[in-house]
Order: sequence, then C-alpha cells, then structure tokens
Amino acid sequence: MRSASRRRLLVVLLALTAVLIGLDVAGAPGAAQLRAAGGAAFGPLERFLAPAVDRDGIDDSGARTGVLRDQLASQTREGAALARLTGAPDLAGSTFLPARVVGVGRQGAAGPERVTLDVGSKDGVRADLSVVAADGLVGRVVEVSPWTCDVQLLGSADVVVGVRVGAAGALGSVGSGARGPQHRPAGQLNLTVVERGSVTVGDPVTTLGSVGGSPFPAGLRVGTVQDVDTAPGGLTPTAAVRPAVDLATLDVVGVLLHGPRSTPRTPATGQG
Repeated sequence: MRSASRRRLLVVLLALTAVLIGLDVAGAPGAAQLRAAGGAAFGPLERFLAPAVDRDGIDDSGARTGVLRDQLASQTREGAALARLTGAPDLAGSTFLPARVVGVGRQGAAGPERVTLDVGSKDGVRADLSVVAADGLVGRVVEVSPWTCDVQLLGSADVVVGVRVGAAGALGSVGSGARGPQHRPAGQLNLTVVERGSVTVGDPVTTLGSVGGSPFPAGLRVGTVQDVDTAPGGLTPTAAVRPAVDLATLDVVGVLLHGPRSTPRTPATGQG
C-alpha cells in the first residue's frame, strides 16, 4: 500500500538525516558533499512524500473527508501566501521562482539557521540568489542539488547584509543578534551604522545591494529599528532591528532569479 511505502521511505530518510547532521555538527570532512548527494538522491522522494490522499488506506468516509479538508486548507493557505508574494511592492518587476519550505536545519544561538526549499538546479536555482517572502528578505541560497536547495537565513551567524537605514539612507550592516557588543534575544538582529545619531527607533532598514544583484539586490526590506544602544565609549553605533519576516512561520517564499549586468553602464557628463 502507498501509506506503508511512505512510512518505510520516511524511516530511511530520518536515519540518513541523523547521520548527516551528526557528521555536520562534528565537522567531519566531506559533510557538504554528503549533503549535496543526499539532496540529489532524496529530493524527488520529498515530493513523493508530500501529503496526498491515500484512498486505499482510508476506509472511513469521515477520515477521508478530514484528509481532504486538511489538504484544501493547506492549498488555500499556500495560494494566499503566493498571492501576497506576487503583490509585494518590493518585488514589482522582479522575476522569482515560488518555492515551499520542506525542511528546517539545525538551531543556532538566534534560532533556525537554515531551511530547505523544494526547488533546485533543475528549476534554475544557483548559489547566492536571494530568497524573499512577501514582507521582505529571508536569506540566500548556499547549497543546491537537482531538486532542492538550502537557504541560510537572515540572522544566522554567517550572514551579514549591507543596509541603508531611514530616510537619509545611513550606511550600515545587519547581522546575527547573538554577535556583537550587545547580545540580542532571539528574533532581533544587530545593526551597526557608520555614524552616531544617524538612526532612530522606527527607521526602516533595507538592503544596500550587491554587484549584479547577487546575493542581495538593493531595496529589499530587512526590518525596522527597534532600539538604539546608548552605551558610552562604543567605537561604532549599534541598534536592535526587528526582522520584517517572521522566520518561524515560513511557508511559501520566492527565489529571486537575478543575473549579472549584461550591458555597460552609460557614462554621464557634468554640466557645470
């Protein structure tokens, strides 16, 4: 029966996942290659194991109705999330690949650091592409297999984003709230700015942009300044930022398909 096959495959996947996590945490050589091989082998199985109606395994009409109702609710939720994503002002004119979160990686000091999406190289995904939700930046693609990809989330230890803050566009950078002079609670990011007094509570924080729009194009919402640190003697001003996206409830996201600039920039002439 299909349900029995699903259970057997799930047991195998869980066992292999445990082995890979153990090797990764231990820092064993070749862990990245093992993760990539696992994604190539088991990415299609993740799609196979996605919730589906098992008509052979459901004899009770009430149970069948419950399964169908749950599936309809899930599809309705995903449809609403996709509609919000396509209508997001920050993404107007952008090309992105819709994707679903199908796995969560290990926890860091500030929360989950990685998620797995159900799109991969066969869908046109490559490393260092931005991943967004309707409310703003989620993270960047760091590993790709044929059918899945891993995304390092904003706020993880290895992600630092150049930003502009407030209406004046003060320059700064945002990173993990667990690092820096102030240890932030989970759910907050650490902002470092170049000039004291250049930010205030409530200022929006957006991406500064990268060459060719990879990994982060300009103008994506990162969050909002929640508190400005006033500790005397600090070499650089710092502040707490509330992320624009609730990473604990990620479902449907978009992988921005940006490529490098293909035409030269037109020079300008001063008029005096």
